Amino acid sequence: MTDSTSVTPTDSDLAFTRKEAHGTIAEPAYAGALSFMRRRYTRDLAGADVAVMGVPFDLAVSGRSGARLGPRAVRAASSHIAWSAPWPWAFDPFERLAVVDTGDCFFDPGYPAQVPEAIAQAARDVLASDTALLTLGGDHFITWPLLKAHAEKHGPLSLIQIDAHSDTWEDEPGRIDHGTMIWHAVREGLIVPETSVQVGIRTHNPDPLGVHVIDAREVHLSDPRSVAGRVRDIVGDRPCYLTFDIDALDPSMAPGTGTPVVGGLSTFQAQEILRGLEGIALRGMDVVEVTPAYDVSEITALAAATLACDLLCLYAAGRELRSG
Repeated sequence: MTDSTSVTPTDSDLAFTRKEAHGTIAEPAYAGALSFMRRRYTRDLAGADVAVMGVPFDLAVSGRSGARLGPRAVRAASSHIAWSAPWPWAFDPFERLAVVDTGDCFFDPGYPAQVPEAIAQAARDVLASDTALLTLGGDHFITWPLLKAHAEKHGPLSLIQIDAHSDTWEDEPGRIDHGTMIWHAVREGLIVPETSVQVGIRTHNPDPLGVHVIDAREVHLSDPRSVAGRVRDIVGDRPCYLTFDIDALDPSMAPGTGTPVVGGLSTFQAQEILRGLEGIALRGMDVVEVTPAYDVSEITALAAATLACDLLCLYAAGRELRSG
C-alpha cells in the first residue's frame, strides 16, 4: 500500500494512470476519474484476476425504476473506501488480486429482447480469459444471463442469494422480469437448487423450487456466523455464484432501491455473513438493485460498494485456499 504522504501528481486519475493492477494508492475521494475502487479502466484483461463490469439495465423492474444508474453510483461511492485495505479483513484484496474495471456492458435498450444475450455475451468475453467477474447492477434480472455465462464456464452452480425476495415466481419462457429470473435459472439447470440458498427473504412465495431459504426472521433471531455456517453446510465445497440484492438490507440502511421491504438485514449482519463464508468456492458475484434517485446521502451506494469489496475479499480468500 502507498500512503497519501507519498502520492505525487502523477498518481491522480488512477482509473487511467495506474500502472499496476495490484496495490492500493490513496487518491482524494472528492476528485479524480471514477472507477470501482480506483482500479484501472481497461478492456485488456491480460494478467487480470477479476474484472468489474457494470450492467446499467432496469427494464425488468416491477416497481421503482432507476437501477440503470446503479453502476455509476456504486463506482462513485467506492472512492470513499478506496484509500485503504477493507476493515476488518486481515489482508488487502488488491495485494492478492489484479483487479481492473472493464466498464459497462453495452446494449441497445430499444431492443429489449436482445438485452439478455448481450449481457451473457459480455460475461462470456470476460470469463473466456479466465478472469473472474464482479458485476454491478442494474436490476436483479441481470443475474439470469450472468448465470448462463458462468454455468457454461463452470457447469451448474450452487447459488447464494442474499435478498428480500426469492425471485422464483413462475414465468413464461423468454420473459424479462427481475422477480422470476431464479425460476428460469432453475428450469434451465444453471443452478443446483438442493445446494443453493437464499438469505434474508421476507416476502411470500408459494414455491421456492427446492432452494433452501433462511428468512429474515431467522437471521435476526440467530447470529450472522450461525447463518454463515448454515450457508456453508448447504453449499459445501461446490462451485458457487453469489448475488447480493441491496434490498436485502433494511430500507433504513438502503433506501435507494426499487422494491424496499422493511425488517431487513443491517449492513453489519450482511458483512458478517459474508465474512463467515470465507473459503467457499466462489466463481462469480454481483451486487444489484441500487437506485440512486431514492438514495439518501449515498448510503445505499456506499453499502453496495463496501459489500462488493467484501465479495472481492471473499474471492481472494477462496483463491488463496485453492492455490495453496
